[in-house]
Amino acid sequence: TQGMDTLKGLLKFYGCIIFACVIQYFIFGIMISLFARVSPLPFFKKCLGYQSIAFATTSSKAALGTAIRIAQEKLGISKTSSSFLIPMGATLNMDGFAIYLGMSGVFIAQALGKTMGLYDYGILMLMSTLGTIGGAGIPGGALVVLPMILSALGLPLEAVAVIAGIDRLIDPFTTTINITGDVAVTLC
Repeated sequence: TQGMDTLKGLLKFYGCIIFACVIQYFIFGIMISLFARVSPLPFFKKCLGYQSIAFATTSSKAALGTAIRIAQEKLGISKTSSSFLIPMGATLNMDGFAIYLGMSGVFIAQALGKTMGLYDYGILMLMSTLGTIGGAGIPGGALVVLPMILSALGLPLEAVAVIAGIDRLIDPFTTTINITGDVAVTLC
């Protein structure tokens, strides 16, 4: 009912999310090089097991056991560190989730013609951060937190329905970023 313009906008939004996830992936590589003094390519190759589970299930929690095992067996992270930090990261460190929430807020504001000021961007960053801390590591978890973001920005909650149509296409990428970040930070 909305025409091709809405679909084109959603495709651009989808492309921006994927691009942001790729940038975040490179940031993890830089972090690993600088702080852990490990080459990122072997790290990423060893991580394919849990990344595949995260991508397929779109659940950080489903990939958690495999991530801990790979961290211990293939990456040489101690059992104590990996058993504590990776689950804590799966709850508190959701980089992909934050990317998704932040970009969704900006996308919906632009789609509705709302000009965002510095204050709005500050609120968006704060609420996205709080949302990732309280968000669930389950498929579609961002759709539960997104209304909080929209409410804080003074945007209609019905706009979640627009994002919901492509959520399943975005979720595998953001979930993979989430769990990769947990292991990368634990390694560092």
